[in-house]
Amino acid sequence: MPTPPGRESPPGSSRSTRRAARPEAQPLEQRILLTATLCLLAAGAVMVYSASSARTLLQGGGDGTGYLVRYSIYGGLGLLVMRMLARRPLDFARRLTAPLLVASFCLVLAVKLPGVGITVNGARRWLGAGPFQFEPAELMKLALVLYTAALLSRRRPDTFNLKGLARPLLLVVGGGCALVAVQPDLGTALVIALSMTALLVTAGMPARQLAIIAGAAVFLVVVFALAEPYRRARLTSFLNPWAHAGSSGFQAVQGQIAIGSGGLLGVGPGRSVQKIFYLPEAHTDFILAVIGEELGALGVTVLLFLYGLIAYAGLRAAKAARSSYARLLAAGLTSLIVCQALLNVFAVLGLAPLTGVPLPFVSYGASNLVIVLGAMGLLLNVASGGGSALRAVDTPRPKRRRWEDGREAQADRDRRRRDRGARRAGAGGGRRAAG
Repeated sequence: MPTPPGRESPPGSSRSTRRAARPEAQPLEQRILLTATLCLLAAGAVMVYSASSARTLLQGGGDGTGYLVRYSIYGGLGLLVMRMLARRPLDFARRLTAPLLVASFCLVLAVKLPGVGITVNGARRWLGAGPFQFEPAELMKLALVLYTAALLSRRRPDTFNLKGLARPLLLVVGGGCALVAVQPDLGTALVIALSMTALLVTAGMPARQLAIIAGAAVFLVVVFALAEPYRRARLTSFLNPWAHAGSSGFQAVQGQIAIGSGGLLGVGPGRSVQKIFYLPEAHTDFILAVIGEELGALGVTVLLFLYGLIAYAGLRAAKAARSSYARLLAAGLTSLIVCQALLNVFAVLGLAPLTGVPLPFVSYGASNLVIVLGAMGLLLNVASGGGSALRAVDTPRPKRRRWEDGREAQADRDRRRRDRGARRAGAGGGRRAAG
């Protein structure tokens, strides 16, 4: 029944109740991140099925839906983790950092134990049995981002140097990268290093100190890449893959052929030829080549646009965060996802050596899918304003000398005394004028 003119609805009326119960609109950053993630997951499900079904059928591995079913199961598990981390207080991530870091180090070490780690294609990176395998290096990279964000948020800017960060940061992060690299998994170690660089830049580390660390890291990577014959072969094949098309450059060449065959609009969904007979790991590391062949340059551009949206919204959420921990966490998680995506894209396009990292949200990979969705959950938490409820762990201010505090206190008392005298004089003048 409408309210008569001239009468206002009481505070407890149904109209006021409906207005109060109306949920607040989600921040723009949160909506962008959620939309881009769901679009990438939908594209991943379609392309994993397209890239794996034909070869699975030819090999007699069932009806061709095996990888799609497993992708859906792990994607559903990752969405549950994402929702839980997005809705919990952000302080939960800080309390989780220490046990997560210890567990990741223990699991990465367990991979190297005889009879415990699982070797696939010459690399021992997995734990588990049968189709249910877990890659501890994926957990390690998330734990190191959480650890570094918590560490830097408690530090003063004048300690952002080699001496102040050598023990707590370089030893832990360097040790984690070394353990991951010797599996060998140089791609994940590079993703960790790039994410740490983004965190140090966000924290305000001086450019000179950052250049020294970056130079030392590049030198170690080059030495590590040249230490083994297969890594040297991969590096030389990157420089000229067509000269090694029948050996170490085979995968890179087939990926470039697939992308070139797609042209602008592609040959059509499900019609790729390279994925059936020529392209190894089509549903994991080289799924971008299948996308390029079936959906063309337009499909690759849309995919890159979605990752660009994640980078834009993630950095915007970091800028709007109300605590240093939330800001560093958002920057680290954004760089973790975007750097991994760029490393995969550059490798498939022939702009970087093959590193074996999957395309986030799109490639088939149980561990990576669950971990990047968990990272997205924490990023959504910051974007939704979860960092505002967290007590800011701001950079400690340098201690001032006692006489400076006393001088400021005395000046404040003198100021208040002058203000009271001026108000009393003004009041007396007003009374005389009125009389």
